[in-house]
Amino acid sequence: MHRHAFSRLRLAACRRTRSIVTHVGDFGGKLAVALKAISLSRVAAAQALGVDKSLVGRWLSGSVHPTEHNLARLTSLIAERQPGFRMADWDGDLDDFAGRLGIAIPKRGADPGVMLPHLRPLIEIAREEIGRRGGTYEGFFRTARPSLLVPDTVFHEYGVVRRNEAGLLDVAMRGSGLLFEGWALPAHNNLFVFLYDSTGLSPLSIVFRGVALPKAMVLEGIMLLAALDAGRTPAAMPVLLERVGDLSDDPDADFAAIEAMERDQPPPMDPVSDEEIRRRLFRDAGPMSKEAGTGDRVLAVTSADGISRGAAGSGLRG
Repeated sequence: MHRHAFSRLRLAACRRTRSIVTHVGDFGGKLAVALKAISLSRVAAAQALGVDKSLVGRWLSGSVHPTEHNLARLTSLIAERQPGFRMADWDGDLDDFAGRLGIAIPKRGADPGVMLPHLRPLIEIAREEIGRRGGTYEGFFRTARPSLLVPDTVFHEYGVVRRNEAGLLDVAMRGSGLLFEGWALPAHNNLFVFLYDSTGLSPLSIVFRGVALPKAMVLEGIMLLAALDAGRTPAAMPVLLERVGDLSDDPDADFAAIEAMERDQPPPMDPVSDEEIRRRLFRDAGPMSKEAGTGDRVLAVTSADGISRGAAGSGLRG
């Protein structure tokens, strides 16, 4: 075959290879773990690969899978900082992949005290409380929260809270292409929630004002997180949790159901009006607000104005 003809065929084959989309299970989660392991931001990764940062964002969200060519380039980028990393390493499950890179991922059913020993005193108080009335906070729930990145917009996640074999409450929430997993610890008339964002790879904490009645219907709290902007800005904001359903006897089916809930968006069982949600999520706080009578001195969920409420029987609310 003529040398130039062979070169054209090889170039065409290369182009076809580059257009092949490679499907890797849970690729977004694996890429997020890899970037954390090599201390590289999505912007820096995009620059190193010569692609737009929005493409890296779509890879991380799972909405787009890389071509075989881009997957090979990603592999080389990781291997520069993690010697021995190979294309075949993408084929394992997320836990194996994270272990290969030296990253630990929290698991449902685990005891947070194993990874967070300083929480052990709180965990023991919570375990005792869950033993008495852990069913109060079990169920399917919807969040309502603001966002640092999209002003004046209410965001929702759907998820499940369920007792695990360690005698604690597992939490899993889905929304906007993100998965949050962790634990809820009832103690001191509040519900302390510690979650891990599988995409941003950072923790977030929430303190909800608890309820006295046997079935939590609405919980109001304050959330502390690092936003998903370039600077990972620390932020605190109000958040609501509304019950949308009760659990079945199948834990795996209940966990799987939150994907359908994110799509179908079932309404709360004891809904807070849209106007009231916005009033609480976008309220003023600070010394000037306190002086003007338009808000509290600090962002707080007070007993006088909080709307956390539970239910008992067919009609009791409070």
